[in-house]
Amino acid sequence: MSSIRRQLLFWLLAIVVASVGLAGWLIYRQALAEANELFDYQLQEIAEALPSEPFNEILSSRDTGDEGIVLQIWNRNGVLMYYSHPRAPLAPRAELGFSTERTDRGDWRVYGAIVGDNVVQLAQPVSVRNRLAANVALRTLWPLIVVLPFLGIAVWIMVGRGLRPLSRVARALDTRHPEALDPLPEERLPREVTPLVHALNALLERLAQALDTQKAFVADAAHELRTPVTILIGQTQVALTRNRSVDDLRRTLQSNLEEFERMRGIINDMLFLARADQGERATELVEVSLATEVTRTVEFLEMPMEEAQVRSELHGDAVARVNRSLFGRACANLLINAIHHCTPGATIKVTILREAGRMWVAVANPGAPIVSEVLDHAFDRFYRAELSRTNSRENHGLGLAIVREIATMHGGTLALDDHVYQETPRLAGTLVRVTLRLRAQA
Repeated sequence: MSSIRRQLLFWLLAIVVASVGLAGWLIYRQALAEANELFDYQLQEIAEALPSEPFNEILSSRDTGDEGIVLQIWNRNGVLMYYSHPRAPLAPRAELGFSTERTDRGDWRVYGAIVGDNVVQLAQPVSVRNRLAANVALRTLWPLIVVLPFLGIAVWIMVGRGLRPLSRVARALDTRHPEALDPLPEERLPREVTPLVHALNALLERLAQALDTQKAFVADAAHELRTPVTILIGQTQVALTRNRSVDDLRRTLQSNLEEFERMRGIINDMLFLARADQGERATELVEVSLATEVTRTVEFLEMPMEEAQVRSELHGDAVARVNRSLFGRACANLLINAIHHCTPGATIKVTILREAGRMWVAVANPGAPIVSEVLDHAFDRFYRAELSRTNSRENHGLGLAIVREIATMHGGTLALDDHVYQETPRLAGTLVRVTLRLRAQA
């Protein structure tokens, strides 16, 4: 696992070393330029200080092995009159002015001049100048090189101090109880760490809401399942403890079967919502006539509508790409919800509109006015409004929640309010409106 502290130390020291190296190279180049200028001036001064009288014979010759300045003198006839280093690998003829000669023993800086009746040649190894420039650069940089280890230790300590808030946040999360979802403290945090803590607190808040919703969902599910289980146990105990006729036992079994069917419906709805919570999208989309699908659902609910003494009207049509099974289930839940809130003799109006590239399926009924509490909780799971006329055990409060999830699977939304469609006279007088928006393709 990579360490931010080590990476920062590595890169900071790498930048410092690279900067010191670059500074050393620049200092060396500057020192070398100054050394060249100084030594060239020295060669000129030595040449001008030599006597201008002619040499008639070789004055002396020596070989000290010194790699300093080499002196050679010729007369006007080209005869070598003097040389200080016989083994110096220089050219036997002098070139006037400054030049650089490349030899097997390295480069030489050479200066030639005419002094009186003589030709003088002064030469010096370039390595002497390079060595002097390198010494200057080294003397300049060695304090920085000595301080570099201490700089690394200081960077390591300071980076550790800078990362301490992150360690504090990590310890706070590591020692926290799994059920503790209260926000982390944000006092005395650096500006760079604050966004991370904000994001963690937002995540904890969403997680707390999700856990609260899950707990409420489980509690409501347990409550909804406890009633049929209690009824099944009671009826079974009565059937076992009393002498019952075959017809009575048949009726008991029939009642138990109805309770089992109700329990299966609740469980299926819970499983559907669980899959929807995992982000499942609608598949197997086909182009259908929405009016045809609504008509099929109305025919399926014909008996419940007759028992509730209500009827339905359908207006408009559009073609959309939907999952027929899911769309039919959504229509059934919307119509069943409308039936539960209708008074006898009322008419449930279903309107299909096309607007701004979307399909609107509106199910409206002239029921009782919606109070704000119902608007706030209408989509809550296992929520059943008190204004429902048929708040029976068959209505377990998952219908609108399932419709909303189906709308989401199709990329749409679900809305509920107590306003009237002003632009739709057919829905005038409606007090309850449930609208399903679907992405559509004509």
